[in-house]
Amino acid sequence: MEVRAKKALGQHFLTDQSIAQRIVGSLGEGVRDVLEIGPGMGVLTQYLLQREDIDLKAVEVDGESVDYLLTHFSGIQGRLLQADFLRLPMEKVFPGPYRIIGNFPYNISSQIFFKILDDKDRVPEVVCMIQKEVAERIAEKPGSKTYGILSVLLQAWYDIEYCFTVGPGAFAPPPKVHSAVIRLTRNSRTELGCDEKLFKQVVKTAFNQRRKTLRNALKQLLKGIQQTDPVENNQVGINALLDLRAERLSVEDFISLTRYIAGEQLGPDVNQ
Repeated sequence: MEVRAKKALGQHFLTDQSIAQRIVGSLGEGVRDVLEIGPGMGVLTQYLLQREDIDLKAVEVDGESVDYLLTHFSGIQGRLLQADFLRLPMEKVFPGPYRIIGNFPYNISSQIFFKILDDKDRVPEVVCMIQKEVAERIAEKPGSKTYGILSVLLQAWYDIEYCFTVGPGAFAPPPKVHSAVIRLTRNSRTELGCDEKLFKQVVKTAFNQRRKTLRNALKQLLKGIQQTDPVENNQVGINALLDLRAERLSVEDFISLTRYIAGEQLGPDVNQ
């Protein structure tokens, strides 16, 4: 019995066993509860089940893959959820912290990361294989044209490690692009020091018009704000930041900019 790869689900099944072992080996020790996203035909699952330090659960939306896994892996009984991860209430799956591993479907990888961010205080580590271009973007530093929304939002809360590249020949069917494995490790940040919802809005608005300077891209958010130029913690002044494009700003720069916007909108005493 084989599972047909479904284009609508973005399925490309990893067939290279040595790469599967490397991916599972990249998952560190620590929190025992682990969720595998999209196990497919179980190429990672078989090695995850062998690790005694892991209490594994797996979530798979494809019914054909679920049948395959239940038939071929006796150890997955009671651990497999047939569900869409993006709609899965994780507090009902794991009451406490959990790690994530998986070969993420290319077509929803960004959505998966946004959901992980929503539960970042319970997810200390993520090891995943995604499209190489997306992996490079997430791991990129300021100043690059590939640096973007996910780069800033994920780097605000995680240390990003680009582990290794995987060629199309490791999959069936082979994708048209290269893939890469990355590891996200939760950093020590407990809060941003600014309004988190506004921070996301500032970052997304800035990059949605990335060819414009921030002064123009954020025009609506800056509307009515008195053009003062506070300099916090020896960071570049706000007016200097506003003359740059989004790709030039670090996480700390975006935090300073968000505080500036929030402080001026909420009143002069907000940061006192």
